[in-house]
Amino acid sequence: MFEHAQIQLDRSFAVLDKQAPIAEIKSKLREYNFVVVTGGTYFIIGNYEYEIIALAHQSANIGGWLKQLGWLPSFSATKGELPIKADWRRPVLWLEDGIPAGIITESTWINMLEAECGQTAAYFHTLAETINDSVTAVDEEGTVVCWNTTAEETYKIKKEHIVGAKLASHFRDESIVLKQILNEGYPVRGQYHRPNADTHVLINATPVILDNKIIGGIASEHDITKMIRLNEELDSASSLLVQKINPFLSFDSGSPKFQESLKVAQKMAHADIPVLITGEAGSGKEMLAQAIHYGGSKADGPFVNINCSIIPPGLLEIDLFGIEKASFTEEKQNIITGKIEQAANGTIFIENIDKMPLVLQEKLLMYLVETAFYRVGGQERISSPTRIIASASRSVESLLKDGELNEKLFYKLSVIHIYIPPLRTRNEDIPALVEKFTEEFSVKYKKPVPAIDEEALAVFVRYKWPGNVRELRNMIERIIILHDTDRIKIEHLPDSLIHNKEVVDTSFHHSSASIAKVDEAQEIEEALKKTYGNKSAAANLLGISRGTLYNKIKEYGLS
Repeated sequence: MFEHAQIQLDRSFAVLDKQAPIAEIKSKLREYNFVVVTGGTYFIIGNYEYEIIALAHQSANIGGWLKQLGWLPSFSATKGELPIKADWRRPVLWLEDGIPAGIITESTWINMLEAECGQTAAYFHTLAETINDSVTAVDEEGTVVCWNTTAEETYKIKKEHIVGAKLASHFRDESIVLKQILNEGYPVRGQYHRPNADTHVLINATPVILDNKIIGGIASEHDITKMIRLNEELDSASSLLVQKINPFLSFDSGSPKFQESLKVAQKMAHADIPVLITGEAGSGKEMLAQAIHYGGSKADGPFVNINCSIIPPGLLEIDLFGIEKASFTEEKQNIITGKIEQAANGTIFIENIDKMPLVLQEKLLMYLVETAFYRVGGQERISSPTRIIASASRSVESLLKDGELNEKLFYKLSVIHIYIPPLRTRNEDIPALVEKFTEEFSVKYKKPVPAIDEEALAVFVRYKWPGNVRELRNMIERIIILHDTDRIKIEHLPDSLIHNKEVVDTSFHHSSASIAKVDEAQEIEEALKKTYGNKSAAANLLGISRGTLYNKIKEYGLS
């Protein structure tokens, strides 16, 4: 930094030995700005001090005269030893290779420090504006010294209204993490925080320390409000996928492999042990988890689900285990219960457990061992008899090999391990599923149940269904919503199905294909709105892979 804000040296000086006579010093002061007196200790005399030197006898040596006056010696400095702690009552001598090279005065040093301070401030404020998160900096009194544009957008408070003011003038005192940082001096990393009723953030905060003293604090806050709302919306929108009475009758399958999985699920539904369900995305893992819950010993308790792939890691621990915030003054705001606690005497279905951070997998393992846990920030040991059903979309072998699943957790979860084969390997199930979903959504949207044209059914059967049962279900729902007909024909099917290379029908009209494209684009736009632009969540709602969604967005020119 000092290379950019360089020290301005005054090089108008002469060097004399301390034995030199006063007359020679006076002569040099008329010619130069300074005289440097050497001889073990450096003394600097400025031409503005000429009148003092003139009082001495012409033949006296300068060393004796300076000693008589009690002249203060000058601090010497080099590039590797900046004069930060110099006695600025006298100018400082700058040495290069041990030889006097220039004079630094108090005013030039101050100018350099101001330039350096300006550069540092420019870098800091540029860094704050470069970060996508909200950035707040306060001094030791809690007065705001930095508030970036993202913070303005997040909290709807302009810089001119908060910089220079106390942070407490805009936020509840107990909700200010930076106040805690200033008081305690401990940094915070990835902590869930709710600074006001409308905003949820993950906060990193660190005290600014100088000479072992806290002089301020800096916080960056990642806004997760949309993610929280999405999570709440998905929770509230999660539907019952099976009938509560005899839930296993909700599965109509002729696939031997799937029938085998169902038999295992039925046998262990009444056993209060963890279950691991694996299978591709959309293959029906949540549906099977619901069947195990409602068909077993926990049927009278709550069924709660949590999806590890759409919740930020910093929030996932809180969502799962809850949080205690001892700094809150109002008791009822102290505790937020987690979903394990909410599902007490029932079942929690943990989707995509392989997306859970390994450190959190370790905490879940401890819960499974002890059937008790501690809330985030809490000291009380919480017992919660909750059944765990977990799912993963990849094979357990690959997850263990890639280190994405805690091996001990896997063995604890997989007392019963159920695999659901993908829909493309059980085409015999597709006609029954099409009929079931057609009836379900016709009832839901109060429409007559249409018949299925054989040609259309053949397209359904021959399609590969990369999104599995979820993709089929969502597609039937869209067809029922968009078309009022007593028979679902091939022209009612979306373009993605019609133009699959295995089921192309050259007699199909281009106009109908264009309408199907428009319908599909509208459906994608609606899903993106519902998920606040979260493409992973939108793909889940649509029943397609994230890659397919990205391709569709590009194809239709959607933002």
